[in-house]
Amino acid sequence: MATLEIRDLHVSVADGAEGTKEILRGVDLTVKAGETHAIMGPNGSGKSTLAYAVAGHPKYEVTSGAVTLDGEDVLAMSVDERARAGLFLAMQYPVEVPGVSVSNFLRSAMTAVRGEAPKLREFSKELKTAMENLAIDPAFAQRSLNEGFSGGEKKRHEILQLELLKPKVAVLDETDSGLDVDALKVVSEGVNRFGASGETGVLLITHYTRILRYVKPDFVHVFAGGRVVADGGPELADELENEGYEKYAKAGAAL
Repeated sequence: MATLEIRDLHVSVADGAEGTKEILRGVDLTVKAGETHAIMGPNGSGKSTLAYAVAGHPKYEVTSGAVTLDGEDVLAMSVDERARAGLFLAMQYPVEVPGVSVSNFLRSAMTAVRGEAPKLREFSKELKTAMENLAIDPAFAQRSLNEGFSGGEKKRHEILQLELLKPKVAVLDETDSGLDVDALKVVSEGVNRFGASGETGVLLITHYTRILRYVKPDFVHVFAGGRVVADGGPELADELENEGYEKYAKAGAAL
């Protein structure tokens, strides 16, 4: 059963001529299989920094702390090794890759994660089923990766990857960003399908509570000032909806 553990994580980023700036200041978090965790907080609180640091983005320097997946040192792994180990990151702003079709990208990704290429017939069947689940037009598979995609298409494609790659832990960064109501429902259903097995964990990063109407978190964590300043259940998201982040932002600044 998958377990992602983050312990006292400190992360800095380059800050121009001023050197580096510390963004995360001691984050502790554990995501176990069968759990959905929501990270909420004001802009600039460090939510996306956590996602990219765990995924291994070179811009983010881990200065201290530990990240393990099933006891294995994630920080010692390359980006592709993290993916093969079972970590998945759905980015807030997916990159465009002209000339590479969605279908070819997905089959290559599955080959990299599984260690061998899926048989073409099996891959086609899996892809067709996953696309139907997400109400994606079959012609989508032949389009260049993210090129000219709407916000909703980009997010559906991220969840399409999730369904096909079947990671142990999915880190979803602002998956609800730019989605209309219909697309939000479809994407949320995909997240719920992924978590329904009870064998995977979800770390959902969001600024707003609207996705939590469809994806019910087991735990809610409030980020402010680069660390977790409050933990709770779904009721904490309701409180944030009604009262906002002001008192938690003050708490983060005071630490």
